[in-house]
Amino acid sequence: MSPLAILAAALSALAVGLLFREIVPPPRRLHARVEPYVSPTLSALTVPKDLGPVRSVFGPMIRDIANRVGRALDRSGSDVTLLRLRQADWFEGLTESEMVASYRLAQLRALVTGLATAAVLGQVLGASPALRLVLVGLGTVFGATRFRGRLDKAIETRRDMMKIEIYTVNQLLAMRVRAGGGVIQAVKATTERGSGEVVTDLEEALRLHRSGWRGPDAFRRIAELTPEPFCARTYRLLASAEERGADLAGALLSLSEDVRETRRESIKRAATKRRAAMLVPTIAILAPVLILFVAAPLPYLVTGWQ
Repeated sequence: MSPLAILAAALSALAVGLLFREIVPPPRRLHARVEPYVSPTLSALTVPKDLGPVRSVFGPMIRDIANRVGRALDRSGSDVTLLRLRQADWFEGLTESEMVASYRLAQLRALVTGLATAAVLGQVLGASPALRLVLVGLGTVFGATRFRGRLDKAIETRRDMMKIEIYTVNQLLAMRVRAGGGVIQAVKATTERGSGEVVTDLEEALRLHRSGWRGPDAFRRIAELTPEPFCARTYRLLASAEERGADLAGALLSLSEDVRETRRESIKRAATKRRAAMLVPTIAILAPVLILFVAAPLPYLVTGWQ
C-alpha cells in the first residue's frame, strides 16, 4: 500500500472520528457527576483528578496551540471574547480563564475538522493540486468561522428573548415599586416568582449585592454584560433609582412602551421582507414562462414564418 493511500485512510478515519464526536459527544465521567456532592477533603482523597499520561503530556501543548490559533482568529482580544461568551451564556459555571480556554479548544477542534474534511474530500475526488488548495482554503474558512457564527447566533437569540421578556419585567417591577418597597425588594420579589434571561441577570445582580457590592454598582455591572440595549437601560435606571431615589415606576412604564414600539416596528419590517421574499418564486419561475408564451408567436406575426 502506498504512503499516500495510508495517509488518506488515516485522515479519513480522523475526520470520521471527529465528526462522530461532534454528533455524539462522549458521556461525562462519573467523578464529574459525583464531585459537586462530595466534600472537598473527601473528594481530594477518593476522587483524584488523574488526567492520564497522554493528556498530561500533550494537554498543555494543545492548549498553547489553541490559544495561539484563537488569538490569530479573534483580533479583538480575550476580554472581548469573554464578554461575548457571557452575553451568549456559554460555558456557565466555569471561571473566566476556563471559559476562554474552552472556547479556544472548540475553535481549534473545528479548524482541524474542517482541514481534515477538505483534505479527505480532495483525496477521494482525486482532485488536482490547485483544486485541493481551494478545498483546503474553504475548509479552513469554514472551520475558523463556524464557532464564531454559532456564538453570534446564540447572542442574537438571547437578545431576542430578552427583548420579549423585558416588557413584562418592567411592568412587574413598576407594580412592585408602586406597591411600596425599595428597588432591591422589588427585584427580589420579581426574581422569586419569575424565570428567563432577564430574571437570570437580575439574580446575578442580587448575588453581587449579597457578596458585598453596592446595589447601584451591581446593576451597572450587569448592564455592562447584557447584550440587549433595552435591558441595559432598565438596569441603569434601577441603579439610578437605588442611588438617587428617582421616579422608578413611571420611567419603567415609559421604557416598556419604548420596547413595545420598537418590537412593533421590527415586526412590520420583518413582514415587509417576507412579502418581498414571497415574490421571488413568482418573478423567477412564472415570469419567464409568461414571457415565452407571449414571445412565441412574434416570429410568425413579424415575418410570416411558420
